[in-house]
Amino acid sequence: MKQWVFAAIAAIGIGAAADAAEFKPAVVFDMGGKFDKSFNEGVYEGAERFAKESGVKYLEFEVTNETQREQAIRRMARKGANPILGVGFAQGPAIEKIAKEYPDTSFAIIDSVVDVPNVQSIVFNEHEGSFLVGVLAAKASKTGKLGFVGGMDIPLIRRFACGYVGGAQWANKDIEVLQNMTGSTPAAWNDPTKGAELARSQFDRGADVVFAAAGSTGLGVLQAAEDAGKKAIGVDSNQNYLHPGTMLTSMLKRVDIAAYNVFKSAKAGELKPGINVLGLGENGVGWALDEHNKAMITDEMKAAVAKAEAGIKSGEIKVHDYMADNTCPY
Repeated sequence: MKQWVFAAIAAIGIGAAADAAEFKPAVVFDMGGKFDKSFNEGVYEGAERFAKESGVKYLEFEVTNETQREQAIRRMARKGANPILGVGFAQGPAIEKIAKEYPDTSFAIIDSVVDVPNVQSIVFNEHEGSFLVGVLAAKASKTGKLGFVGGMDIPLIRRFACGYVGGAQWANKDIEVLQNMTGSTPAAWNDPTKGAELARSQFDRGADVVFAAAGSTGLGVLQAAEDAGKKAIGVDSNQNYLHPGTMLTSMLKRVDIAAYNVFKSAKAGELKPGINVLGLGENGVGWALDEHNKAMITDEMKAAVAKAEAGIKSGEIKVHDYMADNTCPY
């Protein structure tokens, strides 16, 4: 996928500054629920931060089956919600359709590009953040084998996997990465039992660090790692607190900042249409270091990941984007 930039129209905000009495933001969470401890929950935390700071309540809906997406977004528009934030690539078609029906309403979507004049599309360079945790995993591994468990088998999750492999091989050219996807339907995001099974299989084959990019399914992966005495890497939100001593780190995808900024800028009348790309340079992705994992991150590991991050930002290190050509050269 080519590097996106804001459209020229981005110089003009979507709508004027919102009157506090009329301002009614809304968020439609995707499958897995707003308390999935991962992707959706990150968006929830950003929306909550905005609500607490501004005193403005927001409307919300949690999608539990695919047919609800369009219904929920249209219902929010009919209620006068503005802006309406859709969470996840699967909401793209619904956002595109309803944004055209409600041209005076502002929309935003995370993880998809919708080319409509009243929509801001927020996408992330997940491969860059995944490269960094791959470096850490390779440095932490004692067996020379790593694991990756993805959720739904889609190019976006392949992007995570490819970046992870790239970082691991940058740190150790002889590293091996075992990979499994949970499924090919949206149910793959919410199957912790299957996630645990896949992780145990990878541990049985020698992996000692596993990266889960699988929504709620990843919770099973993390638990399996603790049970097996192995290390795990969380995703999207900082999941280090879930299993202290097991969690090597978490690949941060700052959907919380994205959600917060959508609501804040819309309230100020400054929400801009077009495509907003958040990578390492924009602090949109990264890795988590806190009291729960600092004992496992050595000075050597910190130095290696800092070198990788600097190289990516400068352009010296080119992290392959799976979504550019649907291939992974590592």
